[in-house]
Amino acid sequence: MYDIVIRGGTIVDGTGRAASTGDVAVQGGRIVAVGAVDGTGRREIDADGALVTPGWVDIHTHYDGQVTWDGLIQPSSQHGVTSIVMGNCGVGFAPARRGAADHDFLISLMEGVEDIPGSALHEGLPWDWESFPEYLDAVDRRPHAVDIGAQMPHAALRAYVMGARGADHEIDPTPAEIAEMSRLTEEALLAGAIGFATSRTINHRSRTGQKIGSLTASTEELLGIGEALRRAGRGVFQFVSDLRDVEYELGLMERIARECGRPLSVSLIQADPQPDKWRTVLDHLARASATGADMKAQVCARPVGLLMTLQGSMNPFMLCPSYREIEHLPLADRVARMHDPEVRARILAEHGHDKGSALVKAAAREFNKLFRLGDPPDYEQPEEQSIGATAARMGVDPKELVYDILLERGGEEMLYFPAGNYSRFNLDDAREMVLHPRTLYGLSDGGAHVGVICDGSFPTYNLVHWVRDRTRGEKIPVETVVKGQTHDTARHVGWNDRGVLAPGYKADVNVIDLDGMRLHPPRFTFDLPAGGRRLLQDVDGYRMTMCSGTVTFVDGEHTGELPGRLVRGAQAVPTA
Repeated sequence: MYDIVIRGGTIVDGTGRAASTGDVAVQGGRIVAVGAVDGTGRREIDADGALVTPGWVDIHTHYDGQVTWDGLIQPSSQHGVTSIVMGNCGVGFAPARRGAADHDFLISLMEGVEDIPGSALHEGLPWDWESFPEYLDAVDRRPHAVDIGAQMPHAALRAYVMGARGADHEIDPTPAEIAEMSRLTEEALLAGAIGFATSRTINHRSRTGQKIGSLTASTEELLGIGEALRRAGRGVFQFVSDLRDVEYELGLMERIARECGRPLSVSLIQADPQPDKWRTVLDHLARASATGADMKAQVCARPVGLLMTLQGSMNPFMLCPSYREIEHLPLADRVARMHDPEVRARILAEHGHDKGSALVKAAAREFNKLFRLGDPPDYEQPEEQSIGATAARMGVDPKELVYDILLERGGEEMLYFPAGNYSRFNLDDAREMVLHPRTLYGLSDGGAHVGVICDGSFPTYNLVHWVRDRTRGEKIPVETVVKGQTHDTARHVGWNDRGVLAPGYKADVNVIDLDGMRLHPPRFTFDLPAGGRRLLQDVDGYRMTMCSGTVTFVDGEHTGELPGRLVRGAQAVPTA
């Protein structure tokens, strides 16, 4: 008798092969049979009319703090994700010297880079580690709903080795300090780190505005750290970069990939100022990979969008002096004040004269690229549905329309600003990106940007929009989407034991009612430590999610089971 048999589902096995109808048998946390399964299970799951897929593998998350206090790992776990990789973009909480100053610095950096409330991190992080291996042990001691892999973060490593100097990107480490960073990275890899991650974008700053220390890290520093991956013979190298000088940046990455002999990925998003630059990047990756440098881009099939709301981190009036006078008020009181005609007049008069980052100003003023998110949320709207176009048809000032919309539903209404991947007001380019042979599904940032982004739902969106609902262009076959966010992501980080429904593989499984699947609008909840806020996005359609042969979710409800564990390093290809 098997532990579990999933009966009569449409099996999309993660390999890219055509779907087929059959059963999946699970025993001892592993898949033992796929197809027509004889015998019975202690638990039988009826999957008639449903998709049966591997659990999603999300390689770009920021749960580095959350995993130390929370076993559930939402929003990812509620969207069918069964394995995550954290430590991306070079930020994290280990290694960290014991003491308030070092802890405060790493919290400030995570708060600024990834928009995770500092108050939640101060209250939630136990800091029962110093070295990276000790951090891995701390994560491993706590059960979770998903499996977890961690990368060594460059900014934390730099600060640990160089002290306060490491936070200054204009200061280079000494040769001895590079050697020590390399030694500690090798130590982390041998203890189970999945790889090493770094940031070279000016957008990554601490809460106080200080640029991330790794921003302009020298070739010698990066090659020295890459040497640790070569010595260990394991691990991946993850980059985020502005790619301002494309040839220099990609050339540097290519050299690292060649010399350390390990897979490397770089984040890639379409930006409006150069909407075809992504093609140049992918062309370079294809050429480099053809001659032995294993390089890929992490991309996403949805806009990188900002949710503009009075409850969150951003709204179009956030820099107006008269709004800032009331921003500390509870939402209901703030809404009441904003209904006051005098307050309204002052805020509207100040709009457009404020100072802020280019992104904030664009999100506040580009009304032709600002949309109602809607219910169900629509992430691919034509320009004629924008606030600017709507205001023109109504004969009103667009900023007045924005003001009124934000006050709807007691101040909980959301506007959507697709900051990236939407230069042509459709997702055709995003589709081309995710179908490129040198790209990986990534960039969900699960656990991060909790006041302005909720993209942990990417895997669900890829099914709902690209497989089922898209009307403004070509769709993507379900077999392609499933392979992209299971087999391909797992293989990139060396997890060869999951991402496929076949005998011997880890029993991470989703049973999905694709016809009934529905993404709800993101919503705020205040359940982080210290009452911190975050965005979650509810979903209908996951009949069941299983991690390591244990059912973790049924019809969107957590079963109470926490079978997930820390995954230390690469995992071997299973034998049936």
